[in-house]
Amino acid sequence: MVRFVFSAFISVHLRLNLASGFASCYLLAATCFRYKAGVPQVHITSAGIAALLDRLPPSRYLRNLVARISIGGFFELYDLFMTGYIAVGFIKSGVFRTTTPEPWDIHGFASFVGSGFAGMFLGTLVFSWFSDRYGRRAMFTLSLLWYSLATLIMAFMHTAAMIDLWRFICGLGIGVQLVTISSYITEITPKTARGQYIALSQVISYCAVPCVAAISLLAIPHSWFGIAGWRYVALAGGAGALVVWFLRARLPESPRWLAAHGRYTEALNVISKLESKVFRETGGKLPEPEPSTAETEGRHGAWIEIWKQPYLGRTVMLTVFNAFQAIGYYGFAAWVPVLLVNEGIDITKSLLYVLLMAMLNPIGSIIAMRYADTLQRKWQIVVLALTIAACGLVWAQQRTAAGIVLLGGVITLANSWFSCALHTYQAELYPTRIRAQAVGFVYSWSRFTSIFVGFLIAQVLHSYGTLGVFAIIATAMLIVAIVVGAFGPKSNRIQLEVLSG
Repeated sequence: MVRFVFSAFISVHLRLNLASGFASCYLLAATCFRYKAGVPQVHITSAGIAALLDRLPPSRYLRNLVARISIGGFFELYDLFMTGYIAVGFIKSGVFRTTTPEPWDIHGFASFVGSGFAGMFLGTLVFSWFSDRYGRRAMFTLSLLWYSLATLIMAFMHTAAMIDLWRFICGLGIGVQLVTISSYITEITPKTARGQYIALSQVISYCAVPCVAAISLLAIPHSWFGIAGWRYVALAGGAGALVVWFLRARLPESPRWLAAHGRYTEALNVISKLESKVFRETGGKLPEPEPSTAETEGRHGAWIEIWKQPYLGRTVMLTVFNAFQAIGYYGFAAWVPVLLVNEGIDITKSLLYVLLMAMLNPIGSIIAMRYADTLQRKWQIVVLALTIAACGLVWAQQRTAAGIVLLGGVITLANSWFSCALHTYQAELYPTRIRAQAVGFVYSWSRFTSIFVGFLIAQVLHSYGTLGVFAIIATAMLIVAIVVGAFGPKSNRIQLEVLSG
């Protein structure tokens, strides 16, 4: 049934684009004449399309394009980080409990966390290949619509079982979205600045974190019209459905994806529009495209490729990396309000502390923009992982407001910078023909471990307190640093087609 509905959606989506495909025939002829009559002269191949994209200078138009794509990331992170904030609302309303005697009790908050990540795991693992098959824009639109509507429905549920069910359904859409966004932006931006553009996307996306923190602070301690405050927080997250079609109408398909599927006419159509807008903005002649020896024509992507050279080592490295980074990253982000309440801080104060920390999320991504393409990405990941581990252990021992907010702020900055680096890094290590499904596979293991990390943290918190929780987080981040430092390839400023083979 799901496959039938999805196929129908894709069919309609493709038919709506037939007109633009026929209309671009003239543009193809004009573009080919331009390349033959003057400079640059390129072969109309996947490598030629990539060379044209990589010569584009940074511009306001590209930033605006990335910003529009990033609105989807905004709602995705709102939904993701909402988990930690509405936890105290759940506990206050009696829907869930912080810890339970039985580790798998459905009435424990860990079951809500686990349900969401179970959906994300399945969505990321199973549905990411749709992005490679049907296109970045189509999957971006469908996944955003999916999880926005699921969150709206969840807001009206009253039992732990039904809330968990709709959180699982919501997770199916969230799981695909971030993989699609990182693949999308990586493919439409030039090699010299793709790290900066991913970081810009994260700046916009992470603005969702202080937003959900502020809404939670205002709503969760109260109950208006007999409706618990956490429901208002969830309803606000579902607003993403209202902007889906507006976003879709103004977003181009990835030229690299089009070229990888032999749709060179449409790819040139998109690039010509990009070039004309960038040229009008900069007023300067575009540089010559750099020749590339990487050719991928005639090759169809298959999932099995990730288990062959040169991708086998990368797949193993990124699988281990994602499995452990999720413990360190989400262990803090999703549980910090609960950890504060567990330390005896009342709900209002804990939400205020978390809001102050959350406001630093976009700033961490702004810092990442400055150094995204100047500092080697693999070493950014290593240093940030070690920073999160060390600061987490110190944060667990803080008992003053200043210490909690200051150390928590450092962890927050490191987490958001870390996120920028990891999403750029894993997207650029695979070729366009399998990028989404490859990244979806390795990234799914972060969702898989997150299913169980909530139950693990709940039990450790019950037995060993906050310091025990951060001992686990520190160990996970140490493993991340070792794996990436020892086995991760360098990636900065290398053409995607060369870097990914």
